[in-house]
Amino acid sequence: MMKKYALLLVALSLTMSLYAQIRGNNIVVMVQPDHADWNYKVGETARFKVSVLKSSTLLDNVRMDYEAGPVMYAREKKSVVLKRGELSHSGSLRKPGFYRLKVTAHVDGRAYDGLCTVAFSPEKIVPFAQTPENFDAFWQAAMAEARKNDLNPTLRLLPERCTQYNNVYEVSYVNNQWNSRMYGILSVPSAPGRYPALLRVPGAGVRPYGGDTYTAPGRAIVLEIGIHGMPVTMEQKVYDDLLAGALHDYWNVNLVDPERNYYKRVVTGAVRAVDYIASLPQWDGKTIGVTGASQGGFLSLAVAALDKRVTFLAVVHDAMCDYEAELNRVAGGWPHYFHQETEENAGADLSSRVKGARYYDGVNFARRVTVPGWYSFGYNDEVVPPTSAYGLYNTVKAPKQLSIYPQTGHYWYQEQWDEWQRYIRKQLGVE
Repeated sequence: MMKKYALLLVALSLTMSLYAQIRGNNIVVMVQPDHADWNYKVGETARFKVSVLKSSTLLDNVRMDYEAGPVMYAREKKSVVLKRGELSHSGSLRKPGFYRLKVTAHVDGRAYDGLCTVAFSPEKIVPFAQTPENFDAFWQAAMAEARKNDLNPTLRLLPERCTQYNNVYEVSYVNNQWNSRMYGILSVPSAPGRYPALLRVPGAGVRPYGGDTYTAPGRAIVLEIGIHGMPVTMEQKVYDDLLAGALHDYWNVNLVDPERNYYKRVVTGAVRAVDYIASLPQWDGKTIGVTGASQGGFLSLAVAALDKRVTFLAVVHDAMCDYEAELNRVAGGWPHYFHQETEENAGADLSSRVKGARYYDGVNFARRVTVPGWYSFGYNDEVVPPTSAYGLYNTVKAPKQLSIYPQTGHYWYQEQWDEWQRYIRKQLGVE
């Protein structure tokens, strides 16, 4: 019996090893521009080389579909057969923006994608977002109303997540009304002392959180929050069910009415996280940074704009910016509220939705940021188009650093992640 059991363990181990060794595809579609930095000036022509490779060699007689043109608004769509596995393509733009060539090669019944997005005078992109006259008054009133409530915080130690250097807790605090709470994971250095702090705000979705004990172990306070007013330590299925049910499409709730927009309590709750951090006896009273990616990029901008205790921010492929661009057939930010709108199919409430969205446009918060920031994104991002991210960056008047990783989409390269972490540690003073 023991022999059979041992053989079973060996078989399982071998099976797991085999699965762990699966890496990438033997078929690769490469799309390369003729400028190494992927940047061009308006009026120049970008020339692309498409290669379909099998075992790193060109593959003959490949059927391929491609579309090309301004990001999200391709002007050219074709199907071709590449006799020698290569295709040349050229394109240009008359205005500052981004041009995308997207290809799909069909090999042995499977589809393989390739993508290249190049910039034309991106430093001259100007967002379409308009600022409501009462934008500042609206958010001042929202925060004043929320702060009428005592934080009434809770703190629950999570022994299994504590480390040699940090104590880790699930925390909660009151948000915009006495019975509305925000939850998060707080990591505090275990040694007595006073420390700088970092607020991590989340990307879109509904999920649990693990907390941050890796950015600056034993040297900084880190609070990672959720946005949906529920504990962040439950099993994954709970969050999956909520995203498919009560929280489905939450980003579209009450776009017409800024007072009832889902993100109103999200923004106030994120800013109140600064209130919570400032209440901790371990905080040094000087440094609070905020950082996040995608939806978290938007929230980072909002927090930095609305709370002057924030001393720096780091924004990665920021979503939720320049919605109105798409009314002008220019790629705007996720969740692309107006991508399908035209004069023919626009709903009767289009004007109201546009006006409502302006209160939640990252561009309008970026215009109010006064602290140093690090901004990073990729040109190949199909969720947050670089047009909106670069336009937002151009509006920031505060000290800023731009780090482009052209080939990335809505994900990270390791080098990008490492650079992001180095910037945060430097700003926290814990290098």
